[in-house]
Amino acid sequence: MAVTLRMVVAVLGNVASMSLYAAPTVTFKRVIRKKNTEEFSCIPYIIALLNSLLYTWYGLPIVSNKWENFPLVTVNGVGALFELSYVLIYFWFSSPKGKVKVAMTAGAVLTVFGVIAITSAFAFPDHHHRKLLVGSISLGVSIALYASPLIAMKKVIETKSVEFMPLPLSLSSLLTSLLWMTYGLLIRDIFVAGPNVVGTPLGILQLVLHCKYWKRRPAEDSNKQNGDAEKVDMEMGHGKTVLNN
Repeated sequence: MAVTLRMVVAVLGNVASMSLYAAPTVTFKRVIRKKNTEEFSCIPYIIALLNSLLYTWYGLPIVSNKWENFPLVTVNGVGALFELSYVLIYFWFSSPKGKVKVAMTAGAVLTVFGVIAITSAFAFPDHHHRKLLVGSISLGVSIALYASPLIAMKKVIETKSVEFMPLPLSLSSLLTSLLWMTYGLLIRDIFVAGPNVVGTPLGILQLVLHCKYWKRRPAEDSNKQNGDAEKVDMEMGHGKTVLNN
């Protein structure tokens, strides 16, 4: 019964996470259409790529015991492909100076991941210490991703408008955090549950802000606000693509 419950929660978590990973595709279609990255930042996607790679590695038998964390491999493996595609699109349509910045940042992140993977595989003799190393770093990176939702919530409070924080995305983020927190508690893994213990209260706070500011304030400059809203939406979706798991 317990195993079945874990699998059901994991499958639902995978589905919810996929919706979050796919959320920025609308904005990247705009980037492709305009052939310009405008003022969008690529940093959230590079960090999210590192997060997905780390949790994919964490779930593999090299780090975890056999396939005990297989659901992490599936969702984060797909997530890594999404994030990599976003980074490549951003790189392609960046200015020459922007390309250098993206290449240097992404290169540094991939190097860090490579060092962590090699160290965990060869410097530690057992799964326990490997999980402790990779899990601790993954936990830190995941929590860092919550800067994006915090930025969105700050924008909502400043403008007194939820235009910058779409309700479907907020609900999806909360559902994802709840499911993976539940899964992490069921398998008693702090490195799985931990990021979502942070993400769940943030998701609830987003809904509280929706209830308070659901009436949209008249826009003084609709074109500017629409552009800002897309930018915040684009970055917000990674606050918890988190393990997203």
